[in-house]
Amino acid sequence: MAALFALTGAMLMLGTPMVQAQDGLEAVEAAVADPDRPAADTARDINRKPAEITAFAGVMPGDVVVELAPGGGYYTRILARTVGSEGHVYAVMPAAFANRPGGLDAINAISAHYGNVTVVVADFTDFTVEKPVDLVWTTENYHDFQNGPTANIAGVNAAVFRALKPGGAYFVEDHSAPGTGLTVTSTLHRIDPAAVIEQVTAAGFALEGQSDVLANPEDPHDVAVRSAEVAGKTDKFALRFRKPE
Repeated sequence: MAALFALTGAMLMLGTPMVQAQDGLEAVEAAVADPDRPAADTARDINRKPAEITAFAGVMPGDVVVELAPGGGYYTRILARTVGSEGHVYAVMPAAFANRPGGLDAINAISAHYGNVTVVVADFTDFTVEKPVDLVWTTENYHDFQNGPTANIAGVNAAVFRALKPGGAYFVEDHSAPGTGLTVTSTLHRIDPAAVIEQVTAAGFALEGQSDVLANPEDPHDVAVRSAEVAGKTDKFALRFRKPE
């Protein structure tokens, strides 16, 4: 019951009318409970809290969503079920994955299964979709957008801004390293949430909400996210930004 109130509250904070919020809540819960989700995914739910996170992001039936770097599709499946047949998910994958043998097999299988998922291979600074979208979503990836000799986070955020309709949302969830700025993005694969806020607001977005549902105060923050000490249980932040109307 507490989770139900939390989910409804998250949607009402977005200014969503009660009936619409209830519809969104039911869609999120049904998506998380979808029996087609693989067991490997559902085993991670206890730590990733997908119902609370999807509700906080404001995903609603009928939404058009861009998911940057969907990885194995943990959230792609949930997003596809939540937005439903009237909505759509564009799973944007980098060319580096497409060029690997079998690199797109998993996401292509999800696309074929759900029917409302389109795989787009593009640079994150230059992706385009058919029409302006309601939401751009990325989880546990933003720190990596800073890495590599050609990293261009300003370009990524500018592309997100272009893709969104006026009033659209940009959702970022990542592993936290408070006070470190951008210094551990390639070593510990974490990022300072203050640095994310600074970068995204500089691109023209307004910070609308922050969630601590994935906070873990016992995480020491100075170890890599895949280390045995914290794997799957890192301290994470979730931020929702809004493109001006």
